[in-house]
Amino acid sequence: MFRDQAAVGLGQMLGRTGLEVVAVPGAEQIPGSHWGEPEAGLIGNRLFVREDTPLHSALHEACHYICMTEARRQRLHTDAGGDDAEENAVCYLQIRIAEQLPGVGAERLCRDMDAWGYSFRLGSAWAWYRHDAEDARALLLDWGLVTPDGTPTWRCRR
Repeated sequence: MFRDQAAVGLGQMLGRTGLEVVAVPGAEQIPGSHWGEPEAGLIGNRLFVREDTPLHSALHEACHYICMTEARRQRLHTDAGGDDAEENAVCYLQIRIAEQLPGVGAERLCRDMDAWGYSFRLGSAWAWYRHDAEDARALLLDWGLVTPDGTPTWRCRR
């Protein structure tokens, strides 16, 4: 859940990309939520989250923002779009960012992704990440979004 202590520094991290995390109070509707409540929403450069928004949802939508082209970011409202290759890059990047969050890490985020219903060829997010995600990592590297060791650069795709 977004109220998790791990989310405390997320706003600062994501701020480096130009993305603003906006807290939605109480049970108010989450603007720009493609999947519906309590999932995170995206409108322009704003990521909307509520206390009950799962951390993996906030990371996933944030990574869509980071991975999409500037032209798509300019007209972004609710549906991030993108193709299968970008979706894989988004999933890989959200796992790498989870490594930067105290108390989260890749394994926990992958378990959360599996519980939500993400689907991967190898049967789990963790197996995909460890054994089948080289194409996603290579794409992120090509876009300048991770360093050769997989560390996020906190830049957006151009």
